[in-house]
Amino acid sequence: MGNPKGIRLDGIAPQDWSELQQQMQQWRRKQAVNAAIVNISGRQRMLSQRIAMLSLRWGCSQDIQERANFRREIAELVDLMAVSHEGLLRGNAELHLPGNPSETVRTMYFEPPWEIDRQVREYLAQLQELLETDDSEITPEQDNLQAILEAASISLLPALDAVVNQYQRESETEQAAINRSQIRLYYQSCQAAEQAQKQARELETALNDLHEIQSKLLQTEKMSSLGQLVAGVAHEINNPINFISGNITHASAYVSDLLELLRLYQETYPQPSDSIQHLADTIDLEFVQEDIVKLLASMKTGSDRIRQIVTSLKTFARMDEADYKRVDIHEGIESSLLILQHRFHGTGKRPAIQIKREYGRLPAIDCYAGQLNQVFLNILNNAIDALDERDRHRTPDEMEANPSFIQIKTDIRGGTWLQISIRDNGIGIPETHRSRIFDPFFTTKPVGQGTGLGMSVSYQIIAELHGGKLDCISKLGQGTEFIIEIPMQTITSPLSSPVAKVP
Repeated sequence: MGNPKGIRLDGIAPQDWSELQQQMQQWRRKQAVNAAIVNISGRQRMLSQRIAMLSLRWGCSQDIQERANFRREIAELVDLMAVSHEGLLRGNAELHLPGNPSETVRTMYFEPPWEIDRQVREYLAQLQELLETDDSEITPEQDNLQAILEAASISLLPALDAVVNQYQRESETEQAAINRSQIRLYYQSCQAAEQAQKQARELETALNDLHEIQSKLLQTEKMSSLGQLVAGVAHEINNPINFISGNITHASAYVSDLLELLRLYQETYPQPSDSIQHLADTIDLEFVQEDIVKLLASMKTGSDRIRQIVTSLKTFARMDEADYKRVDIHEGIESSLLILQHRFHGTGKRPAIQIKREYGRLPAIDCYAGQLNQVFLNILNNAIDALDERDRHRTPDEMEANPSFIQIKTDIRGGTWLQISIRDNGIGIPETHRSRIFDPFFTTKPVGQGTGLGMSVSYQIIAELHGGKLDCISKLGQGTEFIIEIPMQTITSPLSSPVAKVP
C-alpha cells in the first residue's frame, strides 16, 4: 500500500510536543488511507456481484418500469466501479486513495494469474455493451449477460478476493509498524524522564493517548467493516427470501386445490383411460401426491430458518453503531454465536464444540449494543482458540470422553447488576499471563495471529464505557471463565425470554 511522504514509522522520538502532535496526525492520516483502500477494494468485490445480480434480474423482469430502474442502477454502479478501479491504481483525492500500490498488488493487477486490471476492464466493457443494447433484446440468454454472469462468478470474484486479502495484509503490516513505533516512543520517553521530568510527563501522557487511539481505531475499523459487510449480506438475502417465503404459502394453497381437484376427478372417473393410467404409474402418482405436501412444508421450514439467520445477522451488524440504546442482551450473544458458528463445527481433527446456554430472565438494558457485541466476539474467539489448542494434543478417544464446550450463563445479581459468564474447558491461562491479559498489545498467540488488543479493548468497553466489571478466572489445564458485570439502568421493557434464539 502507498506510503505518503512524511510518514515516519522508524524514526527517532519527537523532541517537542508540537512534533509529537504532528506525528499523531500523520498516523491518523495513514490509518484513514489504509481504511479507505481496504474498504474501496472490498466494495469492488461487492459491486461486481451486485451488478451481476441486477443484470440477471433485468433480463428476467417483464415489467417495463422495473427494467428501466435496473438499467439506471446498473449504469450508476458501473460508473462507481470504474472510478474506484482507477482510484486504487492511480489515486483519487475524493476517495482518499493515494494510488501507487505495492509491487505485489501491481503484479496481481497486471500479470498472470490474476490480471485484475484486464478482467475488470473486460467486465466493464461487457456491461457497457449490455447497457447500449436495446431493452427488448435483454434476456437471460443474451450473450453479454451470460458473459457477465460467468465472469462475476468464476474468474473475477476470486481475483478480487485475492487482492482484498493482500490489501488487508499490507494494512496490518503497516499497522504493526505503527504499533512498534509507538512502543519505542514510550520507552524513549521513560529514558528522557531522567533528564527532564516535566517533559517526560508530557510525553508519557501523549503516548498513553496514542495507545488508546491506536487500539480503538484498529478494532473500530475492523468491526465497522465487518458490521457493514454483514448488514449488506443480510439485506441482499432478505429480499429474495421474503419473495420465496411469501410465495410458498400461495404455492401450498394452489397445490392443495389441485390435489383436491385430482381427487374429485378420480372419484368421478374411477376408470381412467389406458394412457392416463400408464402416466400415473410412470410418475408414481400416489407418492407424488403425498410427497409434494411434505416437500412444500420442508421448503417453508428452510425459508423460515434463513429469515431467522438474516435477523441474527442484522442484530450483529449493530456493532458499528455507537448509539446508547435499550437492547436484549441475549440477541447480542446469539448474533455473535451465529457469526462464529462455522468455527464450532466439527473438523477432520476434532468433533464439534458444544454450546451450553443457561440464560436467565433478563430485562432489556440501556447500553452500547455494538460495543458489547464486540466484547462477546472477542471472548468467544479466544475460547475457541483455547479449545482448538487443547484438542490439537488429544486423541480421538480423549476428545470423545471429555468433549470441548463453551458455557454461557446470564443472570441478575443483587437486583442491580447484570452478569454474563462465558466459560470454556480449554487449556487455561498460566497465572503469569492471567495478570496481564488486559494489558494493551499483550498476546500469547504466535506472531501474525493476534494483535494483543482484543481483551484490552474489551476491558475498556466494560469498565470505562459501561462502568462495569470484567474478571478472568482460570486454572491451567481446566479452562477459563470470563465474568462480565454491567450495572442496570432504569428498566421499562418486558423481560427477555431465556430461550436461545439460534439453535
